Amino acid sequence: MPAGKILIVDDDQNLLEVMKIRLESLRYEVTTVLREDKAREAVLGNTFDIAIIDLQLAEQDGISLMEKLQLINPEMPVIILTAHGSIESAVEAMKKGAYNYLTKPFDARELGLQIERALENRRLTSEINRLKELLREGYDFENIVAKSEKMREVLEVVSRIAGTESTVYIHGESGTGKELIAKAIHLASGRKGKPFVAVNCAALPETLLESELFGHEKGAFTGAIKNTKGLFSQAHEGTIFLDEIGDMPLLTQAKLLRVIQERQFYPLGSEKPVDVDVRVIVATNKDLEDQVKQGLFREDLFYRIHVIPILLPPLRERKEDIPLLAEHFLKKFGRQMKKKVIGFAPMAIQKLMLYEWPGNVRELENTIEYALAMTQKNIIEEDLLLKSKGSTEDLKPLKEAREAFEKEYLMNILKFTGGIVSKAAELAGKYRADFYNLLKKYNINPGDFKK
Repeated sequence: MPAGKILIVDDDQNLLEVMKIRLESLRYEVTTVLREDKAREAVLGNTFDIAIIDLQLAEQDGISLMEKLQLINPEMPVIILTAHGSIESAVEAMKKGAYNYLTKPFDARELGLQIERALENRRLTSEINRLKELLREGYDFENIVAKSEKMREVLEVVSRIAGTESTVYIHGESGTGKELIAKAIHLASGRKGKPFVAVNCAALPETLLESELFGHEKGAFTGAIKNTKGLFSQAHEGTIFLDEIGDMPLLTQAKLLRVIQERQFYPLGSEKPVDVDVRVIVATNKDLEDQVKQGLFREDLFYRIHVIPILLPPLRERKEDIPLLAEHFLKKFGRQMKKKVIGFAPMAIQKLMLYEWPGNVRELENTIEYALAMTQKNIIEEDLLLKSKGSTEDLKPLKEAREAFEKEYLMNILKFTGGIVSKAAELAGKYRADFYNLLKKYNINPGDFKK
């Protein structure tokens, strides 16, 4: 079975033959064409995993051809081949949808790596789109934004473990979307047609939590006037999501441990066990290992729930997602308020990107809702965002602010180029030696950005 199907478009017959031999040696199935019209015919008649297109073709430029081919197959990543002096055009190609570019003469090993990364990126994108489609079908959730590498990694884990029955442990700060991920796991699993039951363990007092989880018999306590099914029973054959499990009382923890171990529990006031078939997903914003050391959380329960850990990054660590989330919330609240606001002013987006978001996605959502309610224009201006968040204490001296910007710029450009210093230096307009000096100044290792 081939590792993937590749289309190569170039008007240099010798180059096509060399690339075909090299890539077929790596077990790819390769189709080569010299002309643009033949490339279009090939994509209409076949499904290619990736296309490699020369920037300068005989009849038109490679960017125009790329756009035509992606109208036929939007999910097909494209790598642009370019001469050394055409870097600016190659960057323009990436802005218009190219996955990456290679300069001629290119290194065969780098070509292989670029293809591997592009195919992996396509696989991840397909899986993420599948998960989003599941969410839209069940909950109309389109706000799982996965442009950032960290969120794409989270959704890859979700896609791998959704079909298992293992207990999932989601850890993240408040407002990062732990319940959203739990629902994604449920909807991508074999239990998707069954109940998804969520309970916030911190929202119920100890006296009520056990009854809510396991139910009670009539007369079990004052006010128990009838038999009541608990949330575990309601989630039978489905999924139960225990949010803020770190706030669960120790006595209830002991009973939860029995349910996870034996899939059986006793309702309050009953001597008859109830069997239950549920998948358990838990979430917390606390350090449960530290809670175990303090005697606030059972060690045996911790190891029972800590089977598949998923760490949700805070919004400040996935800033690439902020503009997309802001646009999503703008559309959502625009529909609710029946207000036509078309977008954000550039300085407004910059303000959103520079803020640290201690309340994460939930805080961003509230911020956009407030701004949309208050605006009298068709765009959101910066003065309506985070009105009470800033202070003179946030202002840094000019030298410190300049260095902070320079360091962040270097890191962002290395992310963009996948840690390839030569490309980063070209995009920054710096000689490679000067670029290395800047990296040394800020103790930045390009290897940390290799994809």
